[in-house]
Amino acid sequence: MTASTVRPAATPVRTGPRLGLVLAACCLGQFMNVLDASVVNVALPAIAGDLHFDRHHLQLVNNAYTVVVCGFLLLGGRLADLFGQRRIFLAGVGLFTLASAVGGAAHSPATLIAARAFQGLGAAVMAPATLTVLGTTFTRPRARAKAFGWWSGVSGAAGAVGVLAGGAITEWLSWRWTLLVNVPIGLVLCVAVRWVVPRGPRRDGPRPRLDVPGAVTVTLGLMAVVCAVAGADTYGWTSAAVLAPLAGGAALLGLFVLIQARFARHPLVPLDVFRIRSVAAANLVAFFGVAALFSTFYFFTLLLQQVLGYSPVRTGLSYLPLSVGIALGGWGVSGLVPRTGPRPVLLGGLSLSCLGLLWLARADADAAYVTDLLGPVLLLGSGMGAVLNATTNAATAGLPAHQAGLGSGLLNSTRQLGSALGLVTLAALSAHRIDEATSPGSAPTPHALASGYGLALTGGAVFAALGLLAALAVPGRRAG
Repeated sequence: MTASTVRPAATPVRTGPRLGLVLAACCLGQFMNVLDASVVNVALPAIAGDLHFDRHHLQLVNNAYTVVVCGFLLLGGRLADLFGQRRIFLAGVGLFTLASAVGGAAHSPATLIAARAFQGLGAAVMAPATLTVLGTTFTRPRARAKAFGWWSGVSGAAGAVGVLAGGAITEWLSWRWTLLVNVPIGLVLCVAVRWVVPRGPRRDGPRPRLDVPGAVTVTLGLMAVVCAVAGADTYGWTSAAVLAPLAGGAALLGLFVLIQARFARHPLVPLDVFRIRSVAAANLVAFFGVAALFSTFYFFTLLLQQVLGYSPVRTGLSYLPLSVGIALGGWGVSGLVPRTGPRPVLLGGLSLSCLGLLWLARADADAAYVTDLLGPVLLLGSGMGAVLNATTNAATAGLPAHQAGLGSGLLNSTRQLGSALGLVTLAALSAHRIDEATSPGSAPTPHALASGYGLALTGGAVFAALGLLAALAVPGRRAG
């Protein structure tokens, strides 16, 4: 089959106001996606009481979403390349919105878990499409950096905002609205995508076929690995429930690489993409950076509620400086990345994040918010906002328009894996430290809990430092 050529989008977006609407639609899609991943966390105790969840199965509310979204991200990104960014964006938003409505109306654990899985599928299709649209619409370096700055700022801030929204919704309304709130947002977004998002690059000649064996092996492999990681906290790393899916996932991913290298005529992930230095290095940075940032959301919440005794609403309000820091960090470097390249921004952002986490790890049961927490939270937020922007830019630089979805899918998959592996690793360290500091048969004291969470936050600083080392491999000047 002859390789197809790529023409500009059939409906190019040229005017300033129209570009702004495209950016707003992409940011709203990513905001809804990330918000949902964090807003449900605060509602888990209420969900358990209302739907009579067994405590061992409550984790499935989150894991069903995480496993599916991580497994399908690569496929979701490639679908945008093959079948059109607007069509796939709409499909993802529609599925996510419908699943949110079903989950919000659920009256049994099985229904809620199934709805969360379909939410994950919608998010896996939607998230890469938002980046694909931005990458193919904003082609000038300065405009591209600003667009990615907004997307990164919204992406990072939404995780922190979700804690505030989850606390307020759960305390003042009902846990169901943590899911139902997506319905009106999704309907508005569907209209916006249909109206303002361009179709994307148009191909001449036969359309490349989807690499079905590659899609099946990588999707099942990633799902198996994430499922094993998610179960490690419950069953332990040496249990068959963890080792079996981990081994199976590793085998499937190995088979996927073999298929891409030797057998696929139109590979789902052309392996030569990793020869692009900025793409390979940026994905490594994203893995460690997200492992640090999103693990912090979990442990900072526990520190505030279990050690300092904050209510859900007060906990959410405590996240506002982190949200502002992420947003300002992402937007603030938008004009810097095109001039210096992403590497200096990554080095600076990861350094700030590492310092912020080390400072935050010192908080104990007597910590005061203004003197002990506000400073490190602002450092972490501004640093990670810059990192999210620069990694997005670097991971999609140097790729042709018809592989924009591939780059987006890779980046989002890397972030999801970093989030899952980072949280499980640090949770194990934290639990071990808390057990050591607690007398047998006694409940952990606030000081024991603070010690465990402090160790986890120190581990987050180590992840940030590893990201700093990986950032040295990112080109100093903009690739491509």
